Amino acid sequence: MANYENIKDKGFDKRTTSELREIASRGGKASGEARRRKADFRKTLNLLLTAKIDSPEWTPMLEALGLDSTLESAVNAAMIREALAGNVKAYEAIARYSGQSDRTEADHEEQRARVDKEQAQTEAIKKKSELGETDEIEDDGFMDALKGNASEDWADEETDI
Repeated sequence: MANYENIKDKGFDKRTTSELREIASRGGKASGEARRRKADFRKTLNLLLTAKIDSPEWTPMLEALGLDSTLESAVNAAMIREALAGNVKAYEAIARYSGQSDRTEADHEEQRARVDKEQAQTEAIKKKSELGETDEIEDDGFMDALKGNASEDWADEETDI
């Protein structure tokens, strides 16, 4: 039966440093391949969208508006036509992509700040691990005191109760 109990012994805390490094390396390579695929997709899509079209339906109207007769212009005009016909989803898409969404610039700035902070933290952790540094905290005896084993450690401190 597949459940957490069957896999927990194979967790990252049980792996050697070299195993973890190999797993991270494979993940990084897969991530790079996925990013390249997405970049190629975007590049192809942008080339197609900027391609000139010769459509008897769209070309005269687009040129009358002073626009290039491209697939992108025709798609945008078709979306506007749908919105004018009452299609709310078309209107929402137009508003979102034209910068007229309900999200403010402050929302965007806040999101960018969060992302920047997370990236900085990730880079700092990565650098520390590469240098072999650890964040060890000095033992002040608190945990022993909770267990009742450190009465002599804190016996010399005065209490004002």
